[in-house]
Amino acid sequence: MLDGTATPSLVAGHQLFDSGEVRHFPGGPVRRGEANRMHTPTLSLRRAAPVTGEPARLRLTLMRIVRFTTGEDPAYGVLEEDGGVIAEIVGDPLYQGVTFTGRRVPADAVRLLAPVIPRSKVIGIGRNYADHAKEMGNDIPTSPLVFLVPNTAVVGPDDPVIIPSITQEVSYEGELAVVIGRIAKSVPKERANEVIFGYTCANDVTARDLQRGDGQWARAKGMDTFCPLGPAIATDLDVSDLRLVTRVDGEVKQDGTTADLIFDIPTLIAYLTQAFTLLPGDVILTGTPAGVGTVDQGSRVEVEIDGIGILANPFLRRD
Repeated sequence: MLDGTATPSLVAGHQLFDSGEVRHFPGGPVRRGEANRMHTPTLSLRRAAPVTGEPARLRLTLMRIVRFTTGEDPAYGVLEEDGGVIAEIVGDPLYQGVTFTGRRVPADAVRLLAPVIPRSKVIGIGRNYADHAKEMGNDIPTSPLVFLVPNTAVVGPDDPVIIPSITQEVSYEGELAVVIGRIAKSVPKERANEVIFGYTCANDVTARDLQRGDGQWARAKGMDTFCPLGPAIATDLDVSDLRLVTRVDGEVKQDGTTADLIFDIPTLIAYLTQAFTLLPGDVILTGTPAGVGTVDQGSRVEVEIDGIGILANPFLRRD
């Protein structure tokens, strides 16, 4: 249920996925305090009824959606099968679905941007691979270890990760990221896929010295540029066993599979939505496999995931 304090604003045309009901807000954004006054049809999910009025964007077949610029305002498009051409689409597919404009541009003639800028939050999951927990000297968690990353940390493919002078020990963490496509609260595991828009690559860059010294992870993982995302959002992707490879200056450092996640994605969504309302464009970082290590000025890190592509970023130090 929404109340006047749960969510500052809602996005026009989106449904709330709640364990008790689905509400549709077709008339525009619902501002703080207005949700209780809305008279809208409801649909009980306790009876496992089908979700009606579900936006078409959540029924997309497998495609890779990118956000790009040719020097003008950012636009969205779909990578054609060979990846060499982008077919431009109208507006933001999270909010408008996929409608092609008819314009096609060569992929090598554009600059790719982060495929999503979270409107609300990035949620990280720590120690979600047993081998990574062990390599860091930690016990395997018995429930998901959750932290928040500000959206100001997000950058895109080939954007530099800027290492500030306050840290001397920065590490890469290649991860699969989940992009949320619906307003979601109290989602049961068996329906988690209904709130997922797609998946992208992430590098959960971490200042290890600050992580140890602070005792919590906000600074260590939330600094500007510390959350590269991209190169594309892959929709309708089977993520049960995807190979995830991280390279530093061309050398393989991490080589894992999402089959080894301690808490799979439906479990994470069910767990997180017990506490948070997830909004369209929110991102969940699902954890990193073993093989993390440090980088510094001049390093180049690539995160590659089957079916999505390669996210590459240089690292630069700011003294």
